[in-house]
Amino acid sequence: MLSPGETDDSVWGNGMGTMDHERPDERWDQQRWLLVFAERERLLRLVAGRLGRSADVEDCVQEALIRAATYDPLDESRVAALLTTITLRLCVDQQRRAARDQRLAVRVHNVRGTDGGADVESQMCERAAGDWLLKQIENLGAREQQVMRARAHGMSTAEAAQALNITHKSAESAFTRARSRLHTLYQEEMAR
Repeated sequence: MLSPGETDDSVWGNGMGTMDHERPDERWDQQRWLLVFAERERLLRLVAGRLGRSADVEDCVQEALIRAATYDPLDESRVAALLTTITLRLCVDQQRRAARDQRLAVRVHNVRGTDGGADVESQMCERAAGDWLLKQIENLGAREQQVMRARAHGMSTAEAAQALNITHKSAESAFTRARSRLHTLYQEEMAR
């Protein structure tokens, strides 16, 4: 018991932040850490069998040790059982996070399309290149322009030939020449 006027620091320390003796609660804290730390290797094996990834294993075990050591009503006789329960629940949480992240990655990929997840800048550059190429159609001959516009509207070469009243071979040749000319113009523009 403290006598009137005495403080906890006057009994246990010199009041300057250094301790003359250990406080009973500090000894209990050290004992708690020794109890939970003794289970560390077993927990590492337990978690490694469930998660397999070394960084996640270490994180999970460290979190379990901290939770158990700071659990106020810790029962010394049940430390191993408590640590096992905490650790397994943390493993389940980690597995749920990984599954959620995987589902999210699939959804993000589906939203971006089948282009391998190209970033926004690449998509904008491709769109600008497409717009530039459409403007370059005016540099082609009249027949080539007609065939390219028909193809740009989704017609096949045969449909374009029929719509323009030309032979399939003529439409195919015009398309090939136009594509070659646009490719050359694009390469020249990119070389600048």
